[in-house]
Amino acid sequence: MHHPLRIGFVGAGANTREKHIPGFRALPNVELVAVVNRTRASSERVARETGISRVADNWRELVDAADIDAICIGTWPYLHAEIAIAALRVGKHVLTEARMAASVAEAEAMVAALSEAGREHPGIVAQIVPSPVTLPWDATVRDLLAGGALGPLREVRIAHAHGAYANPNTPIAWRQRREWNGVNTLTLGIYYEAVQRWLGDDAAVIGAEAGIVTPERVDETGATVRVDVPDWVRVDGRFSRGAVLRAEFSAVETIHPRNEILLRGERGGLRLDLAAGKLWQHANGDDERVVEISPEKRGSWRVEADFVESIRAGTPVRLTDFATGVRYMRFTEDAWRAWQQ
Repeated sequence: MHHPLRIGFVGAGANTREKHIPGFRALPNVELVAVVNRTRASSERVARETGISRVADNWRELVDAADIDAICIGTWPYLHAEIAIAALRVGKHVLTEARMAASVAEAEAMVAALSEAGREHPGIVAQIVPSPVTLPWDATVRDLLAGGALGPLREVRIAHAHGAYANPNTPIAWRQRREWNGVNTLTLGIYYEAVQRWLGDDAAVIGAEAGIVTPERVDETGATVRVDVPDWVRVDGRFSRGAVLRAEFSAVETIHPRNEILLRGERGGLRLDLAAGKLWQHANGDDERVVEISPEKRGSWRVEADFVESIRAGTPVRLTDFATGVRYMRFTEDAWRAWQQ
C-alpha cells in the first residue's frame, strides 16, 4: 500500500490509549484519523491527549467515513459484534479488543460477516487483541511440550485470585455487569485462551460453580445497581486429548492471592508463576528449576504491528483470529451455563 493506512478508533479506554494509539503511531505510513468515545467531551479529551485531529459523535460516522481504512474497537464487549460486523460489511479492516463478543452467537455472527466480507473485499483483515499474560513464555512452553519434556499431559491447573472486588463499597466495574460484559467472567477467557494457545486443544466444561459476594453496588452516578457477573468461579473441564482442567478465578481473595498456570504430565511439570514472572520446570522426583527464556524466544506485544503486517503483506492473523475467538467464547459461555444450571 502506497497511501497511509488510515485508522479510526471506536472506544478509547486504557488499553487503547496506552497500547493501540502509541503502537500504531510508532509504525511507518499509518495515520490516526479520528476517535469516538462514550461522550463528546471524553472524545475531545482523548484527541487532545493523543494528537488525533478529529472526533465523531457516534461510531457509525467512523464506519461510514471514506477516509478511514480500518477500525480499532476499544469498547466493552457488548458492542464488539455490532461495530465489527458493520465495519466488515463496508470493507474496513477490524482490530477488536478482547473479549471477542458478549456471547457465542455474536462471535459466530462476526465470523460469518468476515467470511462474507472476504468475498466482496479480498484481503480484508479481522483480528482480536490476544490474551497478553503469557506472551513472553508462549514459544518456550510450546517447545517444551512438543519436545516431550512432560510426557503425556495429565492435568492443567489455573489459579488467578486477587482482591479487586473484596471491598463491598467499591463502585461496580463494567466487568461486573452482564449488559456490558456478556458471559465473560473475570479472567476466565483470558487464561483459557493462553492455555489453548499452548496446547492447540479445546476443553469441554464438565461443571462449574460461582458466586456473587456483594449482590449490589453503587455505579458512577451513585445509584445502587445489581451485580450479575460472578465475583468468583471454579471450572472443571477435560481437553479432547484427555488432560483434565481445573481453573479457579476470584476477585474477592484477601488471604492467598495467586496467579499461576500449572501443567502436569507423566514425566514432569511446568509452573508459570505470573506474579513473579518466572517459568519453572521439574522432572518427577527432582526439584523445580527456573527455565531461562532465550531472547529470540521471548514474545512481546506486537498487536498493532501484526495487524498492519497482515493488511499490507497478507500474512495470516495468528494472535488472535476470529476462529480462535469463537473457541474461547464457547468455553466461556459453557462455563456460564454450567454455573447457572
